[in-house]
Amino acid sequence: MTLFGIGTFVLDGTVIPGLVNGDDLHDVRSALPAVSLTADLFAEWEANLDRLGDYLAAPAVAPQSLQALDAAGRLRVLPPVQPVGPVLAAGANYRDHIIEMSVAHRLGKDGASDAQLRADAAAEIDARIRTGNPYVWTGIPSAVSGAYDDVQLPDVGADVDWELELGVVIGRNAHRVSVEDALDHVAGYTMVNDLTARTLVPRDDMAKIGTDWFRAKNQRTFFPTGPVLVPSRFVPDPSDLRIQLRLNGQVMQDATTAGLAFDVPSLISYVSSVAILQPGDLLITGSPAGNGSHWKRFLRDGDVLESTITGLGAQRNVVRGPSGTLPPWQASRVNAVSE
Repeated sequence: MTLFGIGTFVLDGTVIPGLVNGDDLHDVRSALPAVSLTADLFAEWEANLDRLGDYLAAPAVAPQSLQALDAAGRLRVLPPVQPVGPVLAAGANYRDHIIEMSVAHRLGKDGASDAQLRADAAAEIDARIRTGNPYVWTGIPSAVSGAYDDVQLPDVGADVDWELELGVVIGRNAHRVSVEDALDHVAGYTMVNDLTARTLVPRDDMAKIGTDWFRAKNQRTFFPTGPVLVPSRFVPDPSDLRIQLRLNGQVMQDATTAGLAFDVPSLISYVSSVAILQPGDLLITGSPAGNGSHWKRFLRDGDVLESTITGLGAQRNVVRGPSGTLPPWQASRVNAVSE
């Protein structure tokens, strides 16, 4: 079958579900008239993929060129799955990244050397892989943006960091599934850059809780996603994909998904042991080493992020500085502005 991806596009002001084959863009509705949103495909996912493959072999309508549409300003790329669902995010899920972050943020014994912090972090993650659980938190749909949308830095919160990750889109309900059966519940894969305002993570006013992932992760535009959803039938091994992110042309992250502490099947099995996963849910799998915390360089106005994952396309995001206007809540609380 011809390789293709599925996405959502605004074409001449109209939102369409798109079928992407190289530079060719087809309207999914030309093949499947009943499909108005990409999420409609999940009801008969494999059968619909077969129908779309058959359509590509002899399309009834000539495709349009993505490059030409973009050059003419007629096209905007939205997150591929519409409507956007919840984000289930695995944190601290690459061994090298965990070690990096432990050193960058001095996460360990007071006064420990860098070497000791590395050794302690390595021992901790190795023990967790053997006998422990993944760490998973949640993101909200309104923070999800398109693969080429601008990234907006917040007015409260600094040290905004990048974290390029493999995204897994669930294709059918999953509850208490085994590791062995987990991949049967995957519709496909996409790219997600999980941005974080590092200064908003700690909560010194609530020591027993300690961290605040909601405010640090769920700012507007903080989950650039896409450009397309690539069906799992075209991704034979999600543990063998190269992840690469450039900041202003300089490579900052370069790793493979082989470095996942808990791989895709393990994450699905764990998350489904707690929650009922539903079609369209997005599970992001963690970020490899090379974040801004390691480089001691965070996002600034005018920066350009360029990201790729093997077979899943590319993202390009321009960073825009804070608006300069505080939200009413923070404006009414002087202490909050310092965070």
